[in-house]
Amino acid sequence: MAHDILIYLAFFIVAFLYASVGHGGASGYLALMALFGFSAAVMKPTALLLNVMVSLIAFISFYRAKHFRAAMLWPLILGSIPFAYLGSIIPVSESLYKKILGVVLLLSIIRLVMNPSEKSIRDTPKWYLLFTIGAAIGLVSGMIGMGGGILLSPVLLLMGWSTQKQTAAISAIFIFLNSVAGIIGQLKTGFPLSSEIVAIVVVVLAGGWLGAYTGAEKLKSRNMKFILASVLVLAAAKLIFVK
Repeated sequence: MAHDILIYLAFFIVAFLYASVGHGGASGYLALMALFGFSAAVMKPTALLLNVMVSLIAFISFYRAKHFRAAMLWPLILGSIPFAYLGSIIPVSESLYKKILGVVLLLSIIRLVMNPSEKSIRDTPKWYLLFTIGAAIGLVSGMIGMGGGILLSPVLLLMGWSTQKQTAAISAIFIFLNSVAGIIGQLKTGFPLSSEIVAIVVVVLAGGWLGAYTGAEKLKSRNMKFILASVLVLAAAKLIFVK
C-alpha cells in the first residue's frame, strides 16, 4: 500500500511540475516507470496517453492566459506529425530504446535546470526552418514515446523566438498533437497499459490541472525543477548503464 501511494504521489508531482512549464510530462513518466520497474512494453503507450491529457490541459491554461503565438506552431506541426508517426512504427530493440531514452532524459535535465534570461523576441523564423526542426523532433519523439516539448522548448528559448510563457503555450499544443500522432502509430503495434492505469490517470489529471493553472497564472516553478531533475538523473543512469 505504501509503495502504491509513493507511485501515485510521484506521478502527481511530475504532472504538476511539467504542466507548470507547458509540458505533458512524458519523459518524467518514463523515468518514474523505469525506476518503479514497469515493463518496457507498457512504458511507451502509457507515457503517450498521459502526455495527451496533461499537454491539452496545459495548452488550455496558457491559451486562456493569452500566451499563444499561432504563427510559430503550424510549420512545426506540419514537419513533426508525419515524422512522429514514422518514428512510432520504427522497430527499436529494448536495449537501444533504453539508451535513447537515457540520452533524452539527460537533455531533459539540461532543459529543466537551465535558467535563460529573457531575451528580446526576434521575428518569427522562416517556415522551412521551423518545418525542419519540427520534423527532427517529431521523429525522435515518435521513436521513444514522448511529445517532443522537452526538445522544442530549449530551441525556442535559446534562439529568442518566444518568451518562456509563449514557449510553454506552443510546446503544450505541439506535444498534444505529436502525442496523438504517436498514439495512432502505436495502435498498429499494440497498446498495452499498466494495470494501475486508472488510478495513475486520476492523479496525473489532478497534478496536471493544478500545475498548468499555477504555471500560467501564478507560480514560477524554477526551484521545483531541480527536484524533478534529480529523478531524471537516477533514471537516465539506470537506463544507460544498467543492463
